[in-house]
Amino acid sequence: MSGFTPLFTLQFIGIVLWDIGLSFFNLLTPNLKKGSVVPKGHPGAGGSWPAYVPPKDGDSRGSCPALNALANHGVLPHDGKNIPFTTLTDTVRASYNFAPSFCKFVPMFSANMLGKKYSTDTFNLADLDLHNGIEHDASLLRQDVYYSKDQGSPHLPFVKALLSSASGKAPDGSVTLTPYDVARFAAKRRMDSQKENPEFSLGFAHKMFGSSNASTLLTILGGRVEDLEPFLFEERLPEGWEPRVMSRMGLTIQAFNGTVMKVESKTKKIIANAER
Repeated sequence: MSGFTPLFTLQFIGIVLWDIGLSFFNLLTPNLKKGSVVPKGHPGAGGSWPAYVPPKDGDSRGSCPALNALANHGVLPHDGKNIPFTTLTDTVRASYNFAPSFCKFVPMFSANMLGKKYSTDTFNLADLDLHNGIEHDASLLRQDVYYSKDQGSPHLPFVKALLSSASGKAPDGSVTLTPYDVARFAAKRRMDSQKENPEFSLGFAHKMFGSSNASTLLTILGGRVEDLEPFLFEERLPEGWEPRVMSRMGLTIQAFNGTVMKVESKTKKIIANAER
């Protein structure tokens, strides 16, 4: 994995400042209206997503269900290959309503991780699963690389266990995952993986990546089990679905980190209590 160059560091500082500005903009402007979160003209506008087609042999998929789902619906190339990093920025912004700062940073980080140029290079979805790059041990939805080199498909027993732990309720009565539900399952995964995987590794950065992945389920998906079931079991977007984040400029890094830190702190506390 490539280290952070001075240019990347400067770009990151610029993105952080941009993100702060977008956060203030969201505070001062009304939310998007229901049914208009995905912009007109983009696949998924009004909740109308292109047909779902499962991956076939030879297609590239990675450990991120959000990107796999976009490929399964043909929003990203269905084969998951030769995707420009810049296309990823634009597609994730329109499809999931992450803030433009967020959508610029993650592909830039990924390009840097792979030793590629964000502005000109391409990648396959499976490339993002460089072990201990972004992909890591004790994932919520995948077995560790020690047990499964191919991270392109979810480990269904993990998905079932996670969703069955949901204890929250949305205002309309829908069952939801809560930060505590996710943290409890994440803690179990970390403790089990550390005990069972002879090559286990999980540093601070990868713990934060894990809590970030979990937080996407709580924010963009709203933690709603009825939406998470097709999203996690099949990596399919439900018909009529739109992102649950309604902020005009999308989910900023700053806002997202509030959820990430909540999940991570609860995960640490559960592990600490279990080890007493």
